[in-house]
Amino acid sequence: MNVLYQSTRSSMEAIPASKAILQGLSNDGGLFVPTVLPKLEKDIKDLSQMDYRECAYEVMKLLLTDFTEEELKTCINNAYDDKFDTKEIAPLKKQGNAYYLELFHGPTLAFKDMALSILPHLLITSARKNNIKEEIVILTATSGDTGKAALEGFADVDGTKIIVFYPKNGVSAIQEKQMVTQKGKNTYVVGITGNFDQAQTGVKNIFNNKELAARLKDKGYIFSSANSINIGRLVPQIVYYVYSYAQLYKSGQIKKDEKINVVVPTGNFGNILAAYYAKEMGLPIDKLICASNENKVLFDFFNTGIYDKNREFILTNSPSMDILISSNLERLIFKLTGDDYKKTAEFMNDLSQSGQYQITNEMKEKMEAFAAGYASEEDTGKVIKKIYEDTGYVIDTHTAVAVSVYEGYLRETKDNKKTVIASTASPYKFPVSVMEAIDPKYKNMDDFALVKKLSNISGVEVPKAVAQLETSEVLHDRICKPEDMETLVEGLLI
Repeated sequence: MNVLYQSTRSSMEAIPASKAILQGLSNDGGLFVPTVLPKLEKDIKDLSQMDYRECAYEVMKLLLTDFTEEELKTCINNAYDDKFDTKEIAPLKKQGNAYYLELFHGPTLAFKDMALSILPHLLITSARKNNIKEEIVILTATSGDTGKAALEGFADVDGTKIIVFYPKNGVSAIQEKQMVTQKGKNTYVVGITGNFDQAQTGVKNIFNNKELAARLKDKGYIFSSANSINIGRLVPQIVYYVYSYAQLYKSGQIKKDEKINVVVPTGNFGNILAAYYAKEMGLPIDKLICASNENKVLFDFFNTGIYDKNREFILTNSPSMDILISSNLERLIFKLTGDDYKKTAEFMNDLSQSGQYQITNEMKEKMEAFAAGYASEEDTGKVIKKIYEDTGYVIDTHTAVAVSVYEGYLRETKDNKKTVIASTASPYKFPVSVMEAIDPKYKNMDDFALVKKLSNISGVEVPKAVAQLETSEVLHDRICKPEDMETLVEGLLI
């Protein structure tokens, strides 16, 4: 089956995967979605005997159909190598009554590595396939993790430059240090005096500026994206849900075709959308449990059918989820409309104009696969402490949001299906919040002192990515206002 990609906002002609990956965002401002979601071909017995790379090929070949077997396997093998600190790439660990899918064993200690390790290879392969001569400029906004993972993936990749914008006071100290110490002659990191939504909106505005694109193309540059709006980010994320199910089957935890639930700490909606796509492709997932922090715009949406970003933006101790405009939700909206690009465009225009939209009752009924909950800062801290005291296992703040929501879901529904919790970041990325939750005596201690304490209590060696940060030189110190992002980008390139 040849899978093509269409826009969520217009009737433009569908294009192959490689062109969608190159563009990142459709010319009409919409997101690319597959015209059809193919069903998984391999039996779970076969998948259970595969390692992560083999599983990745079996999933991704179904969606990236204009890549040859050699091209795709080369991308996969280059991505999932010894830059990950475990052979399993994404190990599954049982703690209490749930299974934690550890997605943080890559070079930047967060789940974004799972897709951003392969995106540069997919992008460069796509450029070759489409005879692109211009240098590709990766432009991305980050709420904490995407930025470093993208920088790590694209650093010194020939034919590319990467510019990352992050909210100057909206990420953890470790997250910021990871970004501003990034090496690579083609890397640029800019703090903005605003929040993530402003950074993301600024990036979208740059993508949609046709005059700027024309000027830069004349100078030998074209834009692409490493954000989860790029389908080249989304497709690799489907893999780890399939892999985790196969591992549960392999270890005898579930029977063939037994349904499981999945809990995902959610901000921009890409990670849980990948689980939804896996379900649509035939993976036996029952409930997709969307976990929000105090920026609970998604919780409210799933409960009311109204998406409303007109609210206070709250800085929490799970900063990668501090988002009020969940870009990837547009892909679900498109699906709920019955692939109606006109309706989808109307909803997105309403969001742009008034900051909200309301879906129909018919669309709301199609969301029965989703459940939603949210956790307060207090809830998050209590969960970290409880899990550590009960099991000795230490989780980060984002994973704790998921656990808190899952526990609430269990109390309310008594649904005791086997459950996979997406553990999206290492506790080493958020040592202040994690250690303070475990014991208030750690309050006000230095981040790097807390890293050593965390290693002592968890029995987990400090990852190299964090250990070397303390003495790393700051290489990026640019700061700009959100309204100046476009001018800054043009200045960097011309």
